[in-house]
Amino acid sequence: MSPAPFFFGLTTGLSLIVAIGAQNAFVLRQGIRKEHVFITALVCSLSDAVLIFAGVNGMGVLVERVPWLLIFARVGGFLFLATYAIFAFRRAIKPESLKLAGATQATTALSVIGTILALTWLNPHVYIDTVLLLGSVAVAQGAGTGFFAVGAIAASFLWFFALAYAARFLAPLFARPKAWQILDFIIGLMMLFFAAVLIWPVFTK
Repeated sequence: MSPAPFFFGLTTGLSLIVAIGAQNAFVLRQGIRKEHVFITALVCSLSDAVLIFAGVNGMGVLVERVPWLLIFARVGGFLFLATYAIFAFRRAIKPESLKLAGATQATTALSVIGTILALTWLNPHVYIDTVLLLGSVAVAQGAGTGFFAVGAIAASFLWFFALAYAARFLAPLFARPKAWQILDFIIGLMMLFFAAVLIWPVFTK
């Protein structure tokens, strides 16, 4: 079979995932902190893989037929992102909480996994991109559906691991608490923006 569907899936997946978002912002922050980097990238990649697999196997049709599922996801995503924004602003206001040294400032692997799962599974745009969009495009590939899906999943693994491990080169810059304050303030603004984007369609439809 021609590898064309695989590369189509790879490029399509990258075009959707390589964008500023809550999930990518968290991966970037963990990479800079050099904290649970592998777990962060792995959980993000596996989550995308499950969603893409579900889309290719018909979950996209279910979501289209039960629109309240997306409404529920929008409300849940709004609440989570707004809360995350508050915590980011709190970190920006308190420089002492931004120090990389010290066991008291470490984040547990379980906490990281929980945050990633929430950022991923409570984000309706993830379902739109992976389940609906990629799922429908994959089905359109006919015999190449499987190769397309594998390419899209490969794109997620490639992006998240590259982002997580490349971020560590920014560590010298973020050795200063001031840099962390700026980053967390920007992340807080981003989370508020994404929260507003998520909840807006609920009041406009």
